[in-house]
Amino acid sequence: MSTIPTNLKTVVVKIGTTLLTGPNGFDGTLVKAVVKDLARLKQERDLNILIVSSGAVGCGMVALNMQKRPNLLPWKQAVAAVGQSKLMHFYEVLFEEHGNGLKTAQVLLTTSKLEDRETYLNVRNTIRVLFDIGNVIPIINENDSVSTEELTFGDNDTLAARVASKIGADLLIILSNVDGLYNGNPDTAPSAELIPSVDNIDEAVEAMAGGAGAETSVGGMRTKVMAARIACASGVSTVLANGHRAGIIHDVLDGKGPMTVFSPRTRGMSHRKRWIAFGRTLRGTIVVDDGARHALLNKGSSLLAAGITDVRGRFGMGAAVKIADATGKDIARGLANYSSDDILRIKGVRSDRIAAILGRKDFDEVIHRDNLVLV
Repeated sequence: MSTIPTNLKTVVVKIGTTLLTGPNGFDGTLVKAVVKDLARLKQERDLNILIVSSGAVGCGMVALNMQKRPNLLPWKQAVAAVGQSKLMHFYEVLFEEHGNGLKTAQVLLTTSKLEDRETYLNVRNTIRVLFDIGNVIPIINENDSVSTEELTFGDNDTLAARVASKIGADLLIILSNVDGLYNGNPDTAPSAELIPSVDNIDEAVEAMAGGAGAETSVGGMRTKVMAARIACASGVSTVLANGHRAGIIHDVLDGKGPMTVFSPRTRGMSHRKRWIAFGRTLRGTIVVDDGARHALLNKGSSLLAAGITDVRGRFGMGAAVKIADATGKDIARGLANYSSDDILRIKGVRSDRIAAILGRKDFDEVIHRDNLVLV
């Protein structure tokens, strides 16, 4: 059974858009209660606390009197630019008022920034220094005004999981307007039951998650479960909880109240493996046969061309790719030694024939085991 880890040092809290807006637009009541809870927690337990906050687009919509989230990307970026300053000023005022000297630091990220390993290390080092200062709460948001990835495909749940993974957090708390993961949709199925703990995020667990709901939000339960999968694979315990509940942060840390707790792997990945698995945008998929699947999962093997049956997407050498089995199940991530065009030409053949087909053989392996992570 999943439990909250003891001896916590670093906690990442993701605050969803639904906690920043109400029926009549921007509503700071709920976030004010969360900030007061976090400030008290910082003073009582001297934890490193980092916030990943949604809400830039939602706050911008309120400031501009917009009723619906814009569809065109330039409009989304412009609305986010208006809302970002409002969002950060709001946090700054709250922590000044309730934090007894706590300061805030804004860190804007894009997915592309996390793909570069040198930049990723710089981000991690910056956050560590902010923690060392002692009275600073870093607040991270996707840089919505310039990021096409987040506004088109991404979400801050995934960002929170990636950040928690990269800084070696002990616990990730994802707050929204629901108590956790249910075995059905509680809005349409009153008999749906809350799942208090998840030891393994498998296909059955993923199937319980739904899509996005709120007008101002791009996230849904599915993105939260996927975020938990990333964090848990990196050794970070993850909790889904309801930010509308008073004292929710303290309750989570005390193991009280309704929530869903996801257990991490017994051994987390190295930081480099985390970067390979979750720090880069996947550019395509390599499909493997049953023999290659067995070798990857049970023998710690590299991926050879002989075990590849198909390639999906276009990518170059060094790209991050997903490895899937014949049923489409995601089994690994890795950095490709060959481009997608080259892999299509050599798929299914032995390594000693690569040079004859391509006119060269840069590597024996399509993905070396040192650049491959099982998921």
